[in-house]
Amino acid sequence: MSTNSQVLLNLVAAAVWWFFFQSFRVIFSVLFGIIYDRVFVGPIDAWLVISIVLLLLALLLPALAPTKPTSQELAVAAAVVVITRIGLSINNPEVRYWSSLVVIAGSGLFLAGLLKRARRAVLLGFLLALALDVAFRAVGQTYDAALRVGWLPYQILVTVLLLILIAWSARNAEFQNRERRPPNVGILWGLSFGGLLFLELSLLSLPNAIARWSQWSYVAIAPTLLMITLLPLSSRVRRTILDLTQRRSWLRIFFAGLLIGTLLYGYFANGIFAAFSLLLSQTLLLIGLVGMLSSEDRLEANPGPWIALGSLFFLVLNFLNAFAFTYPYTLPFLRGLGWVFYVIAGLPVAAGVLRHAGPFDLMADAGSGYIWALPFAATTLVLVGISIWPQPVAKLPEDGNLRLATYNIHYGYDEHWRYTLENIASTIEDNDVDVIALQEVDTGRLTSYAVDDAYYLARRLKMGALYLPTVEHLTGIAILYKGTPEVRTTKLLTSLQEQTGIAHILLNSGSSSLHSFGIWVGLSDEDTVRQLNEALDFIGASSPATFGGDFNSTPETPVIQAVEKAGFTDPFIELGINPPPLTDPATSPTKRIDYVWIRGVKPLKAWVSPSLASDHRMVVVELDTSR
Repeated sequence: MSTNSQVLLNLVAAAVWWFFFQSFRVIFSVLFGIIYDRVFVGPIDAWLVISIVLLLLALLLPALAPTKPTSQELAVAAAVVVITRIGLSINNPEVRYWSSLVVIAGSGLFLAGLLKRARRAVLLGFLLALALDVAFRAVGQTYDAALRVGWLPYQILVTVLLLILIAWSARNAEFQNRERRPPNVGILWGLSFGGLLFLELSLLSLPNAIARWSQWSYVAIAPTLLMITLLPLSSRVRRTILDLTQRRSWLRIFFAGLLIGTLLYGYFANGIFAAFSLLLSQTLLLIGLVGMLSSEDRLEANPGPWIALGSLFFLVLNFLNAFAFTYPYTLPFLRGLGWVFYVIAGLPVAAGVLRHAGPFDLMADAGSGYIWALPFAATTLVLVGISIWPQPVAKLPEDGNLRLATYNIHYGYDEHWRYTLENIASTIEDNDVDVIALQEVDTGRLTSYAVDDAYYLARRLKMGALYLPTVEHLTGIAILYKGTPEVRTTKLLTSLQEQTGIAHILLNSGSSSLHSFGIWVGLSDEDTVRQLNEALDFIGASSPATFGGDFNSTPETPVIQAVEKAGFTDPFIELGINPPPLTDPATSPTKRIDYVWIRGVKPLKAWVSPSLASDHRMVVVELDTSR
């Protein structure tokens, strides 16, 4: 196949893979809202089952892929994918659900056929798609820029260009040439595919998730991860991988064991070595991918059923991982056991590294690919570097008046499960908030578009961020702030149900200092009084101080009485705003559970924002800290 033909085919494969990744991110985020509403709010209806069954059918569709696909069949599948992808940039849960369902089904059919026809395009397309994904998420500050409403006109243009490219490919005789032998597929191959997808989309292709797991620098991890992903685009690197792994059985054993070990170390440790460990996991995973798509086998096998098996395995792992985050309300025994599912995903990948040891010739004519890979790699690295370059944090007001707030951001969703993180940012910005306590903050979960809420909001608002992970590294609370804090501390609180904690910063505002504390208090079936007493012990005699958060308690409850007994006052009451505005739910609120308490400082104003960007309303208090 000529170089130009191969490059164009790689681009088609990369587009399909990229849309495949985005669709999983979208559909699991939409399903999160569907399942949450019907299980925890009610009523449970038929759509709960139907929506999951339809996803299951879409994942199983590759099992019906033709054994000998024609170029026209592949072109139709690719065209359906790129046309339907337009719907993912429309911020409507229903449109996104149906669009992602079709993209997933069409992508599976296309990739199953392409595996029979051009394995190298499958491999290089996967790597290109991962690089594109990292780049677009970096440009969007972890919120994929290509999933924004503003991207829609560009997506339409991309669709037109891709359709032209697909039509050209379908007519090109080079496209119809088959690999001399089909890939080595079977049950192990399918499970390896599913485990690899889970590890990539849930952790290892997400620099923000690696940063949160390891508590290391996102700015350092993002470009490093991208370089690791780009390296196998070089045919020389791929051939080196094959030489090392397929001719040295001891090295394959070492790599397989190391993959599991690095995942476990990255989960339980933190710091630079944990970050290095997870980056090494990604390296090993890509080595496994090269092996999966490079070994020869004379068996005439159809990869479609095994892609379907892998996709089903991927689905099960994602649901189990979601249960690990929602353990108090689903399967309590899963508390702290999220690492188990990463190990389960890694085991078939590790076994696949051991299995794929036959002769190879797939990369023999790939040397020219390095010519186009180098400029692509350089461009994406520069783009990511510019996007994540550290920016200065806005200064605190010099007049000594500060605006403090608390906001339960509902993982970035409004009440109707539209993704509204930008609206949440605008709400904070419009109220000119200087310090804000945030609750229900996700930092890389597949069920909230894998966005790092704390990083995105801090970057968007030119604020600093203190994040406390409370559940499985990627869910917790945060404090965003202007200025430079003198102290940043956090503490986990005893939790019978969902793990929670308290965060603290000490800010110097001109001639005075202010302690600011943020909390999320457990729900009614939690020992909330004990949690609050532990939080008050953590606060101690700090003054002047603010204490904001979602207390999940109304004013007459023992939790609120304990706060008042500790010397905190309600700024609304002090300002004569009685009764204070209600805060939950955002639309037609019926109760007050969100507060900013103050001690040793004078309130000037207090209000509740009318914004419906989240399922709670934001509470804001303006203080005079000059005394």
